Amino acid sequence: MQTAFVTGATGLLGNNLVRLLLERGVAVRALARSRTKAESQFGQIPGLEIIEGDMQDVAGFALALAGCDVVFHTAAYFRESYGGGKHWAMLKRINVDATAGLIAAAHAGGVRRFIHTSSIAVVNGPRGALIDESMTRDPRDADDYYRSKMQSDAVVQAFLRDHPEMFAAFVMPGWMHGPGDLGPTAAGQFTLDYLKRVLPGTPPGTFAFVDARDVAFALVAAAEKGRRGEHYLAAGHHIAMPDLVKIYAEVTGTPAPKRQIPVAVLWPIAVLQEVVARITRRPALLSLATVRTMRAEAERTRFDPAKSRDELGVTFRPITETIRDEVAWFRARRMV
Repeated sequence: MQTAFVTGATGLLGNNLVRLLLERGVAVRALARSRTKAESQFGQIPGLEIIEGDMQDVAGFALALAGCDVVFHTAAYFRESYGGGKHWAMLKRINVDATAGLIAAAHAGGVRRFIHTSSIAVVNGPRGALIDESMTRDPRDADDYYRSKMQSDAVVQAFLRDHPEMFAAFVMPGWMHGPGDLGPTAAGQFTLDYLKRVLPGTPPGTFAFVDARDVAFALVAAAEKGRRGEHYLAAGHHIAMPDLVKIYAEVTGTPAPKRQIPVAVLWPIAVLQEVVARITRRPALLSLATVRTMRAEAERTRFDPAKSRDELGVTFRPITETIRDEVAWFRARRMV
């Protein structure tokens, strides 16, 4: 692997992947919608080439795929789909159709290795069960974002069936945190809100918490050692929200909210937030889609790391380390 192409390069996962590849001596072509944002994220790093482009127009950057040994696809339409309202058209355009266009353009440009960022959204199991890669989710039990990720995987799998000379593997992250969250993502915004002490209380739910740097490692390992067509979980640690905010308090010294917010209270808040979002045209801080997902996925966030550990060598750093580094990065950037 001498040259890699990374989509979503300025995002939380993408920028950590870019840095890991550069550390390993791999030249990187980094796709970014904004050169200014990319330069803010990376500065001037030897071996990095910024490719301005948008996943809504794969043809516009397709020529830059030629000569690459592998494409890492980390870009996705995610945060906006939980900001209130309906987003299926854009979810399909970016997560499904653009993925199909990307792998086809990569193949046409001579690339034969494609690493796709899937999601824990594509698997499911009973509450309390240990979920592995074989436990695929029923599409009827999926919100629009989850459905888009399932269809995104499907278009890559279809391409593999039609092109036996092409290699692709899938890495499935959980709720990613870590340094480099310039966006910020919803995860990073949660951390910022915690530090600013604007959280009204501790919401319910359980999560699969993972460091974006560990997911980046899994992506590179999948390119080097993964098996064709296989899925690999990189979901991290199962944790309940009350336990997570205790870790935030220990690491940051900022007291955790004392009030517990039951799900019954979240529904009317989400309704009000969506009304405000429609009026102001700003994303809802808490949407109905978020509450539905939080409720549906509670105690369905225990994921079996055995396959990724045994085949790719993936391990997960402690949550305390991730939060400490995430907070330090935000403070260094004067974002809090």
